[in-house]
Amino acid sequence: PDLEKDLQQFATGITKGLDAWQRLQPYLVSWIYDQSRGQLGFGGTPEQRGPWILWAKQVNSSFPEGLFNTIALEKSIVEFASKASIEASNLVELVLILQCLQRGLVEWFDKLIYDAKVGAKLSISTFLTFATIWCQLANGFQARPRLTNSCFQVALQIFRAFSQQEYFPLYGGIFASFSGEYLQNALSYLDAPLQIVKGTQAKARILTLLGYSQQTLGENLKAMEFHKKALEIAQETEDKFCEIANLNHLSRTCVAMQDYSEAINYSQRALMFSRQIGDKKGEANALANLGFSEVFQARQQEMMETEIYENAINYLQQGLKLSESLGDGQSKSLCFSSLGIAFMVLEKPEEALLYLVGGWQAAQYSGDLYLQGLNLAYLAQAYYSLQNLEQAIFAGCLGMYLLEQIGANEWRQTAGLMVVLKGQLGEDFNDILDRKRSEILPVIGVDGYDYISELLVKYQQSL
Repeated sequence: PDLEKDLQQFATGITKGLDAWQRLQPYLVSWIYDQSRGQLGFGGTPEQRGPWILWAKQVNSSFPEGLFNTIALEKSIVEFASKASIEASNLVELVLILQCLQRGLVEWFDKLIYDAKVGAKLSISTFLTFATIWCQLANGFQARPRLTNSCFQVALQIFRAFSQQEYFPLYGGIFASFSGEYLQNALSYLDAPLQIVKGTQAKARILTLLGYSQQTLGENLKAMEFHKKALEIAQETEDKFCEIANLNHLSRTCVAMQDYSEAINYSQRALMFSRQIGDKKGEANALANLGFSEVFQARQQEMMETEIYENAINYLQQGLKLSESLGDGQSKSLCFSSLGIAFMVLEKPEEALLYLVGGWQAAQYSGDLYLQGLNLAYLAQAYYSLQNLEQAIFAGCLGMYLLEQIGANEWRQTAGLMVVLKGQLGEDFNDILDRKRSEILPVIGVDGYDYISELLVKYQQSL
């Protein structure tokens, strides 16, 4: 009787799921063309963007409808699941609905030939959004292990499919699609299903993504943990591209932790392996990391020999040249910003300026908010050193806002500089900000512009 009951539940769930998908299909991408919904993405309020409210109206079943409304209103999926009274048929129905939506969206985004970069960005966002939903449902169903396990299995299936895509973001880039709050929430759930599987290529790649996300959020120890585990699995599964990516990320994380000799060690290994297998993106990143680490180590050890710095800057310029030939906006932005930061460390703000402006432009093109914010933060310092206070305020306020939005710790450093400038300039600071309003609005909108003053207050109150 149990088997018969289970089969009946499956049959009911499949029938209802297919029926719901037929109603949803015409609305799969219609929300994208409704300009009143604002920019593409899965975050934000229901009025701003995202398909969830629209989809909730099409399904004729309380469980998926409740879930879609929960997501649209940014309420807790975990709490929703913990209170939901459902049977296996409801979960089967939801699996079908969400799988059809996810696959349909990815297929559609992957066909955006007019702008493959936008398509890839949206596909990445789709994979991660749907995986996060399943991880949060699993967490909510903790009191019902069978349901939790089923949700984890669906999440792992999504991870496997995602990890096989050629645009899988081994070097960052997921900050184009998520706000900091959403991402921090997602990161706290995404590693749970990975704990139930052994070392696979998919596991190594998802751990890589979790690692560099944690580093951006300032969680360097967590980042090290994820990258070391990912490196170990990548070596076991002979995924060379993933192995090189993790060596590069470990190098960058070591710089953040001021362990420059280890940073140099990791980047040298990444450079050697990438050249062995012809991984040009890995090589460009390794050159950037090696040069970057050497500049910081020489400065820490108070070395004055120009030859050491010339050597390091040569690595950075090689990396920049390589990333330009690849047309890889993200690696290019990393090399530009690394060169800019290196020249700031060497107290050469005029030279730094050229690279940091290029870095910001490349980061805008690739859509990486972290690199945009980082370049702007150092641009503000360069302009301040050159006493171009108007541009320092423009770059600083923008950089501070972008970094805070994705939860990156560096926003505080830039806020500190802005508070110093505000103290020096008094009311002139607000006048400059007002004059720059027309340049700031296209980047962060009216809400972002209004939030700048709040951020400065938030920083001062935290001191």
